Order: sequence, then C-alpha cells, then structure tokens
Amino acid sequence: MCFLIALLGPAHGCHFNNSMRKGERVSRWLGVIGVCAVILVLGVGKSEGAERAGRITRVSKVGFAKIASALKQTIDDHKMGLVCHANAQAGAATRGVRIQGNQVFMIFRPDLAIRMLKANVEAGFEAPMRIYLYENTDGSATIAYVRPSTLFKPYGSRELDALAAELDSIFEQIVARALEVH
Repeated sequence: MCFLIALLGPAHGCHFNNSMRKGERVSRWLGVIGVCAVILVLGVGKSEGAERAGRITRVSKVGFAKIASALKQTIDDHKMGLVCHANAQAGAATRGVRIQGNQVFMIFRPDLAIRMLKANVEAGFEAPMRIYLYENTDGSATIAYVRPSTLFKPYGSRELDALAAELDSIFEQIVARALEVH
C-alpha cells in the first residue's frame, strides 16, 4: 500500500515531506522499491481464486480497463459509497512512468458506518473497506478483497457479525457483477 501512496503523490491527495533532503528522498524511494520487489516475489506462484486469511481473489480474462469501469459502476449500483479511489497507474503517469493497471477502491456507506460505530467504535478502523484491482501480465485483471466478516471477527460483537454478514454478501455481489462484463 505504501508504494501506491508514493506513486500517487500530491496531485492525487497524498503528500510527501518536502523538507526532506534529496538523499533522504532517494533513500525512501529505494525502500519503497525494495518493498515492492518483495511483494512481487512473494506474489509469484499464487493460484487463481486462492483464499488467504479471509482474502477473496478472483481473476477475469476481460481486460483491466473494462473491469475497472464495471467495478466502479457496480459499487454505485449496490448503493455503496466510493470513499476513495487510489489509482497507482495515474500517479505513476504523473512521474512519466507507465505501470500495469493497479487501483484500490475504498468503499462504505453512512448507514452502515453508524451501525458499525454503535456496535463498537474501535471497528471504525476497518472502514472504508478495500477492493484491490490489478492487471496481470497477460492483460487479465485480478480483484481481491478481505471478507468484512474477517475484518470484524476480532471485535467479538454479535452486532458487527450481523453487519459483516450483510457486507460479505454485498462485496460478493459487487465482485461477481463486475466480473460478468464482456
């Protein structure tokens, strides 16, 4: 996630500490690049549809741009609010760098937030919830998210469990509908 923020920069709502000296900035960028390299290496060999710690991953053979557009539309169709849309490829382009499609959709809804906070104010840390979309080397797109029930489980609240069940269904529907695009 840090590399997404680094790529987004000030033009996309994220800011760097401009008081850092050039050497500090270079060192920070090398650290970001190192983290990205580790993420890429660890991501090699993961199977399609694999689930890890509540993470759901689905792959589409439809191109990234179509899936990104369909995902935005289906989020809206399901009456969820797009709280933030982090677009790493747009951020990279502002620096003259071209990367494969890579976007994070952070979604939630006020009525759900009220219920969540009433059940447990500390659960507010989990909102908005993320859907991660990235382009694969073959041009297909992968959508990944962590089940809301996984995110809320540690809070040990029946009210949050009920809310999470609703959200699990909404997230499943959003992803399934986005993947229906041709």
